Amino acid sequence: MKHTEQEMIHLKEEVKRMWQLVLSQLEKARQAFLTHDSDVAREVISREKRVDVYELKIESDCENYIALYSPVAVDLRLTLSLMKICNTLERIGDFAAGIALHVLDDDCQGIPDSLVEKLEMEQMFDVLQGMLSDCYVALENENTKLTGRILSRDNEVNAIYHTAPKVLSEFMAEHPEHIYCGLKLLLLIRKLERIGDHCSNIVEEIVFYVDAKVLKHSKNQNG
Repeated sequence: MKHTEQEMIHLKEEVKRMWQLVLSQLEKARQAFLTHDSDVAREVISREKRVDVYELKIESDCENYIALYSPVAVDLRLTLSLMKICNTLERIGDFAAGIALHVLDDDCQGIPDSLVEKLEMEQMFDVLQGMLSDCYVALENENTKLTGRILSRDNEVNAIYHTAPKVLSEFMAEHPEHIYCGLKLLLLIRKLERIGDHCSNIVEEIVFYVDAKVLKHSKNQNG
């Protein structure tokens, strides 16, 4: 096996490990939020530094790979895609930590579970975890057939997000004592919506690597 191939295998393995960590962070953030588990929330926050370390290491290794081996065609596309994907995974990790911080916010412990149900936040979490997992499978198998399904699920996340202001405004009108927390909850839902956008960005990088196509503008035109 060529040295360049060994280095690429090492790069891909690093990205896989980072991906698994971010998936775990998102799952634990979901668990902490839905069960009000402060211990799990603290675990998410404490592991955020590991996500940051992965991003810096992978970015550095990708830059070194390009500088040392001057990859072209598919190898160059893969290296560039891995750099962008690890950056995107780090952003998702940041949002997971933000969700965990919300759980630890002592000022917002009185929000009823019924409101969370009405906002469909558990469904939102489920869709996002599925999107991130499917992105992982698509990259692992170098298969872009999943991309349409992943992008359509982002539309599902957006639909839930767009109904949230109306639901929250009605709730806060009836419960003015929860206005502060209601606004913070809207910011939290915005974080979830952004995770969906980031999963779509990962899809774009996978399609760029595998099919040598750019989805960005065509995706925007489709909404």
